[in-house]
Amino acid sequence: MSIMATVILLGTLDTKGVEYDYLRQRVQQLGCEVILIDAGIKGSPQVQPDIPHEQVAQAAGIDVAQLAARGDRGAAVAAMARGATQVVLELFKQGRVHGIFGLGGSGGSAIVSQVMRALPIGVPKLVVSTMAAGDTRPYVGAVDITMMYSVVDIAGINRISERILTNAAAGISGMAHAYESFKAASSGKPLIGATMFGVTTPCVDEARKYLEKRGYEVLVFHATGTGGQSMETLAKDGFLAGVLDTTTTELADELVGGVLSAGPHRLEAAGAKGIPQVVSLGALDMVNFGPMDSVPEKFKQRNLYKHNETVTLMRTTVEENAELGRILAHKLNQASGPVVVFIPLRGVSMIDVEGGPFYDPQADQALIENLTTNLNQKIEIHKLDMDINDPRFARAMASRLDEYVQTQLKQPGHATSAS
Repeated sequence: MSIMATVILLGTLDTKGVEYDYLRQRVQQLGCEVILIDAGIKGSPQVQPDIPHEQVAQAAGIDVAQLAARGDRGAAVAAMARGATQVVLELFKQGRVHGIFGLGGSGGSAIVSQVMRALPIGVPKLVVSTMAAGDTRPYVGAVDITMMYSVVDIAGINRISERILTNAAAGISGMAHAYESFKAASSGKPLIGATMFGVTTPCVDEARKYLEKRGYEVLVFHATGTGGQSMETLAKDGFLAGVLDTTTTELADELVGGVLSAGPHRLEAAGAKGIPQVVSLGALDMVNFGPMDSVPEKFKQRNLYKHNETVTLMRTTVEENAELGRILAHKLNQASGPVVVFIPLRGVSMIDVEGGPFYDPQADQALIENLTTNLNQKIEIHKLDMDINDPRFARAMASRLDEYVQTQLKQPGHATSAS
């Protein structure tokens, strides 16, 4: 028998209680159970929650009265977000989260989105926010959060907010019902995560075709910062059977200060999870910026390449490549699962080949030497005398990953998909 879909409404009920009460009624009318959680600290809630703010603060190891007395709004938001995350994750473990909803300005959106980012991909997540018309990356991160612009400030129920919130209630209710009754239409093929950039596309396309013929479903992530983060999240959540990390370019942006960094923890999730990974050096010859006039003044004399009107690439130096090699080795040495490194000796991108604008054998050699010197001896290394987009290079990587994944899939009790 199917259980009722349950929607978590999470917010600061000392300031947004009227709006949350309106939402609770709408969601309940649409056939969902509601668990209303109070993450406010200023005073008494305007509407009675199912889980009070005292319980949320306690989950963060702090007393709500003491938190309010400090008068530090930033610390309060951070603490209540931590506590709410613990509360919601416990509800999820109990099978009582089929969707989560929140609304607010910057503070309310920060609390609810932090909680949402802790939930697995696939759990419906909706935020109505005054911040949705701006830069949403700090809120959405690398997961499937939907943000709806509130149009007017969230300050009571009026002719505009009533319509916006009614639509939002219908949205989260529909998603929660769909999540609760979901049955996968796919064949259950093992999932492979692969990273790609425009300058490594031929390689990944060839590898993807090979792996698909071998019975895998290949998820390709554009290595634009959020792409790498999304793949890391899927690996952490147990969705992936293997990782073909062809394009590790986001590490260069993180090191040098480009615009497509995936953060300091890129290239760590698969290793921590023990997932087989085949890794290469795709596009480590470049750091990414926006239009040419957006390149920082300190880089104006570097080797710059206009990829298109909105993207400018900068060639990484010998020193930067040496450090990238050490960073790669350090991260891969921590892996608990199988790791294989494939090194293309004739270029790590489409424009790093002989005659190309980023051709620099000395820089590539610094990368390769510092990587191989610092890697654990247990890590398998393949140096191939071809560039990264050679079809033979792509097939060699895909074949080795297939071998490792098949070995792991045959182990008793092995699982590759998240709940």
